[in-house]
Amino acid sequence: MWAEVSLKAILRNLEIIREHVNPAARAGRVGREWGSEAGVGFLESEKRAGKSARATESKKQRRRMILAVVKSNAYGLGAVPISKALQKAGTEWFGVTCANEGIELRESGIRERILVLTGFWPGEEKRLLENYLTPTVTRVDDLRHLERAAKSFLGKASRGKAAHGTSSYGILFAAKSSRVRFHLKINTGMNRLGISPSEVEAFARALAECPHLELEGTFTHFASAEDFIGGQTVTQEELFRACLDRLRALGVEPGIVHLANSGAICARPETWADMVRPGAILYGYHQRFDPPEKRSEVMAQMPLEPCLSLRARIISLRDVPPGEAVGYSARFITERPSKIAVINAGYADGVVRARTNRGCALVRERRVPLVGTISMDLTTLDVTDVPGVALGDVVTIYGKDGKSAIEVSDVAPEIGTVTSDLLCALGRRVPKYYV
Repeated sequence: MWAEVSLKAILRNLEIIREHVNPAARAGRVGREWGSEAGVGFLESEKRAGKSARATESKKQRRRMILAVVKSNAYGLGAVPISKALQKAGTEWFGVTCANEGIELRESGIRERILVLTGFWPGEEKRLLENYLTPTVTRVDDLRHLERAAKSFLGKASRGKAAHGTSSYGILFAAKSSRVRFHLKINTGMNRLGISPSEVEAFARALAECPHLELEGTFTHFASAEDFIGGQTVTQEELFRACLDRLRALGVEPGIVHLANSGAICARPETWADMVRPGAILYGYHQRFDPPEKRSEVMAQMPLEPCLSLRARIISLRDVPPGEAVGYSARFITERPSKIAVINAGYADGVVRARTNRGCALVRERRVPLVGTISMDLTTLDVTDVPGVALGDVVTIYGKDGKSAIEVSDVAPEIGTVTSDLLCALGRRVPKYYV
């Protein structure tokens, strides 16, 4: 089995997203509906570097920034090669889940900003700073730990002892103000991570006692941005706006404001703020919207190109008479004389077990049913209706075969899951070829 990942498709999707969130008619108003200059945190660092404020505004303020979400090995597709391609294409920020993911990118040569989206545990902050990863504060008490680490880190940097003190991302991370920059996450309804709205004042007081820290950005995360029937997203947005207003009233500038995930990028322009965080759409996969017709509208506006093709070859063909069982637990019984094909790929590779007796693959451009229990290493298919089928024929699990296609985003709702779940299921032993 092997996977083909189209970097060309990913870069095309990046440009579609950039154009979508930076329409020419609104170019001069980017971010201002959120009550601040667009990307003020980023702009401040540029001003400190002695660049012309006017030139900076022309270059930065008129374009919303992109934070490419490459967590979980870029949704199973390969964080390092994908991030390298995105960096070359001008992506400003990358989003990861943990220190290990960020360090992997740093060691591979990624020098742009990397935001650790899910915070840190006490004691981990030192690793973040040593590798120039931008921390996210999700609890007020995080400031105490981060301040202590920042003081130590900046002291070593001033003495020339920091591991990467002369690197370009080191300069970006530790501003000339000798403060470590971080982002704040506010919980507006997801109830997983982030300070609560009632803690805004406590956060402001704690930040005032942290001379080595600088709030560079503030964000939240939507729970159901693709749902246009319920009102949760609007409620979250309003609560987040109120929190930003309270921060400013307390003398705390929120910096780079970002809240739009893939669903909001596609269909909620009022949430685009200063920076957007594309995840699944970067790889070419739209969410399911509610109502369903919303998806067609979004797909017409943003014609993304899926980047993944997952393929295997037939390693066995067997003629099976009617009434015979196929696979574990006899979950498929032939009803006619059948030709059963076996491919050397199973749930350890990304053909998830939930597809047992459900859905199809492509053989010679024809849809053929998956039959029998999907096992760890093998999957069986009924290829009775494929003329000339032969050993070694390519089977397409996801992707295109001639004029036919089966995309991950089509399979996910058939088995009650989401696209990212299936993408992340790709096994380690599946070789990936970047095209």
